[in-house]
Amino acid sequence: MADKFLEVKKISKAYVGVQALDEVSLDINRGEIHCLVGENGSGKSTLIKIIAGVVKQDTGEIVISGRRYTHIRAIDSIREGVQIIYQDLSLFPNLTVAENISLNQEIERNSKTVNWSDIRSIARTALSEIGEELDLDEKVEDISVASKQLVAISRALTQDARFIIMDEPTSSLTKDEIDRLFTVITGFKKRGICTLFVSHKLSEVFEISERVSIIRDGKKVGTYRTEELDNEKLVFLMTGKKIDDTIFSYKDKGEKKAPLMELKHLSKAGNFEDINFTLHPGEILGITGLLGSGRTELALALFGMYPADSGNILINGEKVRIKSIPDAISAGIGYLPEDRLNQGLFVDQSISNNIVVTILKNLLNRLGLVSMVKKEQSVHKWVEELAIKTPSVEAPAQSLSGGNQQRLVAAKWLATHPKVFILDGPTIGVDIASKSNIHKIVRGLAESGMGIIIISDEIPEILQNCNRVLIISRGKIIKEISDVAGVTEEKLFSIMSRKEVHEAV
Repeated sequence: MADKFLEVKKISKAYVGVQALDEVSLDINRGEIHCLVGENGSGKSTLIKIIAGVVKQDTGEIVISGRRYTHIRAIDSIREGVQIIYQDLSLFPNLTVAENISLNQEIERNSKTVNWSDIRSIARTALSEIGEELDLDEKVEDISVASKQLVAISRALTQDARFIIMDEPTSSLTKDEIDRLFTVITGFKKRGICTLFVSHKLSEVFEISERVSIIRDGKKVGTYRTEELDNEKLVFLMTGKKIDDTIFSYKDKGEKKAPLMELKHLSKAGNFEDINFTLHPGEILGITGLLGSGRTELALALFGMYPADSGNILINGEKVRIKSIPDAISAGIGYLPEDRLNQGLFVDQSISNNIVVTILKNLLNRLGLVSMVKKEQSVHKWVEELAIKTPSVEAPAQSLSGGNQQRLVAAKWLATHPKVFILDGPTIGVDIASKSNIHKIVRGLAESGMGIIIISDEIPEILQNCNRVLIISRGKIIKEISDVAGVTEEKLFSIMSRKEVHEAV
């Protein structure tokens, strides 16, 4: 019989008008790698917060190492060895690696003096437990996302972690960094530490988990051994429906269309160099590369946030000068940023205000005031067209799920009727159903004649939605794949990591 570390028994939680969890039960064995999956809004985050003692459940109980809790406090959870590594990692960017790792222990000591030798020793020991080395004196704001992840894990280990919950830990990691993280998680298993891994990336779920628990609309659908599932079955259990995974087909109707956008020798010192490509009406062009390859910097240059130093941008054959965001908008370029919360939305503002912020001039009446009739018409059009799910358009943007926030950012720029729409990491942090819906919207825009650029390191996303792909490494285009048909994920990743750059595709 398996040695259970955690048992969640018939946990329910309701907020005003919403049943977040409805008698959810699950168990985690010691040393087990268990995955928790579900759509945005399914109840995963609420369940994690209840286990952590941050939120109190309405009914049900939690059993940890045989001890029963009808209401577990945060301090109880920590003392039981439960540690949560949230997606934002909750680190102090202005402190060093050593200080971040040892901070909790220093607080517990409640000493009036700081022993810097102890701080470094604690940090060095914690890192050695996962077989890693980092510069202890480097500020966390200056290290990579992958290294920050290791700092957060090491800090958890200083708290005598016996159960580590990881919420979307790979959303900003490269494939090599994900492999490194999985090695660390596998090491936990050998030491009897159990892991609850929360992810929207199903390929990772199959790679790392032993069992998978699925939550849908606040209810547990089931717990399965990973070998009992395949991608199609897991998607159906999560969503209750079959998701379209067909390949996008570029319809040029046999005509030789003139390019919608052309880049000629575009360069920005330290970011990208001598970028040349064309984008045609109705085409979805994929741009991919490892983190730090220069792909996002190129997008920011095209949108005028960090303008290029040299080279030319042509729209419909006419040279355009893009030195600012207004220049890009005037040229007919829209941009959905990678960081939707910090760069894409005014999260405290209403959904309606976010939609019309880019077109306020078009909504003015003869007195120079915003016409509420025009505003309501525009808001209604885009909420309906992009199927943004909200009880009220006056609700704040931060109240929306990840997938609906992405649609809201898209609505803001589609309201400007762009000729070219650049989407940088369009489905980061969204569930499988929202991802499919976003892809469907993007394909519809392409079919209407808009030129689309998708920037992503999610290889399945690129292969399913782009008819042509540019691969960037160290700021240069190292490969163009003119036809993605027949290109495998392994092949594309091999080129991205510069293992097959010169091999014909």
